[in-house]
Amino acid sequence: MSRITVLLAEDHTIVREGLRILLSSESGIEVVDEAEDGHAAVALVRKLHPDIVVMDISMPLLNGLEATTQILKASPNTKVIILSAHSDDAYVQKAIAIGASGYLVKQSAAHILPEAIRQISAGKPYFSPHIAKRMADQIRKARANGAPSPIPGQLVKLTTREAEVLQLIAEGRSNKESASLLHISIKTVEKHRQSLMEKLNIHDTAGLTRHAVATGIIESSVRVKIL
Repeated sequence: MSRITVLLAEDHTIVREGLRILLSSESGIEVVDEAEDGHAAVALVRKLHPDIVVMDISMPLLNGLEATTQILKASPNTKVIILSAHSDDAYVQKAIAIGASGYLVKQSAAHILPEAIRQISAGKPYFSPHIAKRMADQIRKARANGAPSPIPGQLVKLTTREAEVLQLIAEGRSNKESASLLHISIKTVEKHRQSLMEKLNIHDTAGLTRHAVATGIIESSVRVKIL
């Protein structure tokens, strides 16, 4: 029987090591590598094409949602399970909208992650129990009222580079720092920054940072330089 190959993408070393130890005791599951930021996760998926990526939603340099978008384009047969401290509808809906196959709340992930990996590998979606129940309740209510089933809201479409620049802005990086990290010119960073402001109708750095927090690009607990 072939093993399910798994890539762990989590920026906290202790959490990542805990997940590796947990999965190493499970028959039929093999952790093939680990990533501590979103860019590294995408690069490793392009190299290894694992069956499953366990993806922390709040990753440095490139957040888990944008990394997931890039991973699914680079390796269509790879499936992604999102890990998050948040269970809000907005986070869950956005994860579904970009193609994630599962969404687990970190507090309960240790108990259900192996089963989630097996179910998703078999082609079935998997969500933390209270999220799955809430989604089912929402669908039942919609049907009872004759309304269409709830679907993820429309998202402003950002390019991959715009999403990367937005995250770096929200992390408090200067244009010069962003240019260095992304290996592009400062003028190109400024161009993407202007495009972001026009698309989002937000015209200051503080507003862009608030938007990044509200949409899960970074967590509100992240200390940014401008705040």
